[in-house]
Amino acid sequence: MKKITASMLLCCLLLCGCAAENASSAGTPESAPVFSNSSETSALLLTDSNGDTLEVPADPKTVCLYGSYADAWLSAGGSLVGTTEDAVEERGLDVGDAAIVGTVKEPNTEKIIALDPELVILSSDIAAHNDIRDVLEAAGLSCAYFRVDTFEDYAAMMKEFCALTGRDDLYRETVEQSQALISSVTAAVQKQQTEAPRQPSVLLIRAFSSGIKAKSDEELAGAILKELGCRNIADDHPSMLEDLSLEEVIETDPDFIFVTTMGSEKKALNYLDSLISENPAWQELSAVKEGHYVILPKDLFHYKPNARWGESYAYLAEILYPGIDYEK
Repeated sequence: MKKITASMLLCCLLLCGCAAENASSAGTPESAPVFSNSSETSALLLTDSNGDTLEVPADPKTVCLYGSYADAWLSAGGSLVGTTEDAVEERGLDVGDAAIVGTVKEPNTEKIIALDPELVILSSDIAAHNDIRDVLEAAGLSCAYFRVDTFEDYAAMMKEFCALTGRDDLYRETVEQSQALISSVTAAVQKQQTEAPRQPSVLLIRAFSSGIKAKSDEELAGAILKELGCRNIADDHPSMLEDLSLEEVIETDPDFIFVTTMGSEKKALNYLDSLISENPAWQELSAVKEGHYVILPKDLFHYKPNARWGESYAYLAEILYPGIDYEK
C-alpha cells in the first residue's frame, strides 16, 4: 500500500472543496425574481417617479399621504400604519388601525415621524408633500414620491409596490387585467377609425366651487381622450388653460364636452350651472343639443382609477363611439 504524503492529502482536500462549491452553485438561479417577499431578504430597492432609488425592507411599515396611492398600496398587499383623511372620507378605504396624519394638503409631520415608518409614500404633484421632504428625511425616514397621470405611470408604480410586498398575483390582478381591457378598447377604436375615420373634437373642463378651467392631455381624462383619437380644442386655444370663457367654447363648438369636478361636486356643478344659465347660447352648442355634455364620475376620472383604469377607457370609448365592439 502506497504511503499518503502530506502534499497528496492537501490536493485531495482542495479537490473535494471545489466539487462541493460547484454542486452548491449549480442549483442557484442567476438572478432573483422580480417579486419576492422572502424573509431572508433584509432590504429591497424601490425606484420612485423622480428616479430616486431607496433601500426599503420587504413589506415595510408604511405611511401614505394620498388616498389614491394608499388604495394602490393596499391593492398591492401592503398595510398602513398611517394615512391622510382623504383615504377614508373620499376614497372610503378600510385602513384598519392606521392613524390619520392630517389632510392630503396639510399632512402633520409630527404625527408621521411619531409612527416611525420605514416608508412614506407621497405625491410629487402636491406642493405640501414636497415642502415636508427635508423634515421627514432629517428624521431618518425614507420618502418615495410618485406621479400618476397615465395607466403606464400606474403600472410602473404598482410594479414597485408589488415587488416590496412580493405579490406578483396582485400585480396580475390590478395591472395586467386592466391592460387587457385597455388593449381591447383601443384596438376596437383603431378598427372603427379605419372603417370610418373621424377625430372627435372635445373640451375637457375641470369645475370647482369658484371657477372652471380647461384641461389638457397632461392629466388623466385628457390622456385617455387623446389615446382614443380625440382632438382637445384646448390644444388649439392654449388661453383656455388659464382663463376659460364660455364665449370661446361657443366659438369652437366641440363635439363633446366632458366635465370633472374638484372638491364638492355639488358646489362645483352649481357654479358651472350658474355660468351656463347666464349665457343662453350655451344651449345651442352641438354637444349640448346632441346629449354629448357629460359629467364624468369622480371615481374613474378625478381620483386615480387604479385597478379600474380599464373601465375609464371603456366608459369614454362607449360615449365617443356608440356601439363600439370590444372584448370585456
